[in-house]
Amino acid sequence: MTPPAVRKALPGLSEVERRVAVSPDELPLRDLSDEQFLARYNTDRFTASVLASRMRYIVKHMSTVMLTTAFSMTLRDWHDFAATISGPRDMNYPMSTGSDSLTIFMFTMPEGIRNTIEEFGPENLRPGDVVIANDPYRIGLHVNDVSFIRPVFYRGKVISFISMRAHQLDMGGAVAGGFSGAKKSVYENGLVISPTLLYRDDKPVAATFNLIFDNARYGALLLPDIKSLYQSLLLGERLLLESLEKYGIDAYLGAIRYSCDVSADAMSEAIRTKIPDGVYDAEDGVDADGVDDSLEYKLKLKLIKYGDNIEVDLSGTSAQARSSINCGPLDVKGAVGIALKMLIEQKGPLTSGCFRNVDIVMPPGTFCTATPPDGAIFMYWESSLTIMIAIYKALSKALGERAIGGDFGSLMLHNANGRRKDGTRWLTAATCGGEHGPWGATKAGDGDSYTVNHFNNNLDPATEAIEADVPVLMMRKEYVADTGGPGTNRGGAAVCRETLWLADGDHLASPFHAKQASGVGANGGRDGTTQAVWMFPPEVFNAMEQGAFLPKAKDFYAASVPIGGVLDAAAKTLDPSHGEYVYWSSHNIWHLKSWTSLRFQTGGGGGWGDPLKRDPERVKRDVRDEYITIDGAYRDYGVVVMGDPINDPENLQIDMIATAKRRAAMESAAQGAER
Repeated sequence: MTPPAVRKALPGLSEVERRVAVSPDELPLRDLSDEQFLARYNTDRFTASVLASRMRYIVKHMSTVMLTTAFSMTLRDWHDFAATISGPRDMNYPMSTGSDSLTIFMFTMPEGIRNTIEEFGPENLRPGDVVIANDPYRIGLHVNDVSFIRPVFYRGKVISFISMRAHQLDMGGAVAGGFSGAKKSVYENGLVISPTLLYRDDKPVAATFNLIFDNARYGALLLPDIKSLYQSLLLGERLLLESLEKYGIDAYLGAIRYSCDVSADAMSEAIRTKIPDGVYDAEDGVDADGVDDSLEYKLKLKLIKYGDNIEVDLSGTSAQARSSINCGPLDVKGAVGIALKMLIEQKGPLTSGCFRNVDIVMPPGTFCTATPPDGAIFMYWESSLTIMIAIYKALSKALGERAIGGDFGSLMLHNANGRRKDGTRWLTAATCGGEHGPWGATKAGDGDSYTVNHFNNNLDPATEAIEADVPVLMMRKEYVADTGGPGTNRGGAAVCRETLWLADGDHLASPFHAKQASGVGANGGRDGTTQAVWMFPPEVFNAMEQGAFLPKAKDFYAASVPIGGVLDAAAKTLDPSHGEYVYWSSHNIWHLKSWTSLRFQTGGGGGWGDPLKRDPERVKRDVRDEYITIDGAYRDYGVVVMGDPINDPENLQIDMIATAKRRAAMESAAQGAER
């Protein structure tokens, strides 16, 4: 695994000859002698490994503090935060460790911390400081995701940075909670905090707290959350200083470099061995911005792979959107990193080293590299997800059996707020929409049907917690048959999530990826279905028998008011092939009365492999478990299943003769189409 510069400089040498010619600083970890390891890292292998594990232990315990002491649901139940450890300025702030939480947060942290501290001024730091920032253009993500950074001093010198990036329930702006794709500038977006002291000498800076609470709507929840974040930082600092006292500065800094090198070596080898040299193109996009549906935003991606280097070029991507559906350059970097980790290198830790062999070309002013003030960034993950989907598409053929199906992609995030009868405010964000759904299939098996998307590693709040926090009843969380991409291994099924609202409120829904499937198929598998959102007015629910659920029958959707999707104009059912596009922002805010129902249906996960090679017994089992209908088994898999899956699921039978004939006819038709 010789570094690329060396291989290019010595193209005629064998791998063994190259290794002899390489200096110790360029050798991969596994090729270092004990003496070379000590010279590079100022410690031995065992100590470096212990300290790397110790740093992971520290961020896990910081995260535990947040989960057990936070007040807002987004932190307490959703896990919407990340903890990291980074090295000092003279090492260029390498991120050695990240927590088991939001992946997209962690991959923006190295540059986010560097930009924050460099702008604040390293010379201005003192023991007991906490510096915060939230500007998407400086540190990535959106304004609600605030970075809390603690410099760790040891013997009078900043030796490290402990950080927490955590979603704050509200940071002001035009929309409570912030989750809107219709805001048109940074001035509508919410409070922007440049690098600013929150604590000095371990005492709160009153001016900063006042700035936040004078702009945010839910200070009663923000204050205890911020106190919990502060305590997490103190715990991380204390545990880190214990390690420094025990092992010394040289060993600790060596372990930071070692941790990053482990990730770099793993990614380098994965690029070199798993992706053939070549140029790979793909496109994806977002349906429309929040101004109108006249513009569709297209991502153009070119991935160039040579040796153990990758270049991702976004030239030709659509100009930045007119409203806050954009993302920024650090979000692009995060999306590229996640896609490569998911596709080719799943074992190494998430550190700065993951990107050592990856270059990204990002022309400014696109909807993935927006610039202020008009290129507002809030729903950043939706534009970022197009990059991940495009990389999956681009590398699908190159990876062959190692390719994976796409997940449900767009979160279709729901945001709502209002007042109870007693006048108190309520707010919900990312708990009652399409935020959780299916993954795509892989060589290893079928895709999960209810989990987080590939960007995240968060939790799904319990129904009881949601219903306790806001005036809602969670009426339905169930899978939808015939929605997972058909394949030898089936994509996860789409999720139907339905809520009944018990109080008047203002609602926003964000189905940004309804025109095409996010769950792209892999290795011959087919795509999952697309997403959609419907609203059923109070009179529809009031007409039902007491205690009855709203039906899922196709003829019932005509009573709905579509909010987003590609739907049959009359029946209002999902019809991605021939339906009409329903623009998600036809109402920037839906003012809904109590006893209104919202129904979100996520996209389906992509399938893997030829559907006609799926074992008929597995197809029958899917019919029994209602992942596939009898008609779907026949149409998509060529399997003839007989019986009644609803009333007599255990006695389903397969007509093997009819199945053989059906599959032969389908294979013949497919071969004819190819010719």
